Amino acid sequence: MKTVYFIGAGPGDPELLTLKGRRLLDEAEVIVYAGSLVNKKLLDGTTAQLYDSAGMTLEEIVKVLSDASRSGKLAVRLHSGDTSIFSAVSEQSAALAKDGIQCQMVPGVSSLGAGAAALGQELTIPEVSQSVIITRMAGRTPVPDAESIRSFAAHRATMAIFLSVDMIDALARELIQGGYSKSTPAAVVEKASRPDERVVRGTLSTIAKKVQEAGIRKTAIVYVGDALKASSKGLPKKSKLYDKDFKHGSRK
Repeated sequence: MKTVYFIGAGPGDPELLTLKGRRLLDEAEVIVYAGSLVNKKLLDGTTAQLYDSAGMTLEEIVKVLSDASRSGKLAVRLHSGDTSIFSAVSEQSAALAKDGIQCQMVPGVSSLGAGAAALGQELTIPEVSQSVIITRMAGRTPVPDAESIRSFAAHRATMAIFLSVDMIDALARELIQGGYSKSTPAAVVEKASRPDERVVRGTLSTIAKKVQEAGIRKTAIVYVGDALKASSKGLPKKSKLYDKDFKHGSRK
């Protein structure tokens, strides 16, 4: 049996695939890819047998990968973004492991980073926010009670909220009720790194209306927090890393 590789395809731009991911795709004999999210250009030139997982169940996906591995074929499961965030790889790798098939994860560029790049800034600013909370709103998929949007908002750190833009009205209310002010900067990045990428900026009091007017309903991340002022207004706080008065091991 051959190892099955789970590869993060990146946020959309085919050049954001890792070199290792590219090599494995070129060598693959069977590829199961997330057809509704993965850029099809990543599959150009492949001679592998292709399966679009958009209409497949967990059992069907696992069977294709398992059969390929048992036949001695190199099988790849191609996911969007990075395998570590909202990718559903755990249930697939667990099912394969139960069949005695070894899996290896190949990380990808997350849309979290691609969205921040679209905003032109880092998400952690000294003395403003040194933490990033990655989460989602409860919807058809519930979240633990202790991880509600309102409870996380109490920290007033930078937040990156996935899979929730279709509930932007309720999301903004929960964030405000949890502790952010109505004037807290908010931004939505749709289809980060793709040719049709769009960025909508506002505050928690205006972002819902702007997003609805733009017609953004999916494939977007909502960013919230005072750190977002860095790319719109600028912030006076600077890192110690390059401060001329800050001494460290690489600079006297």
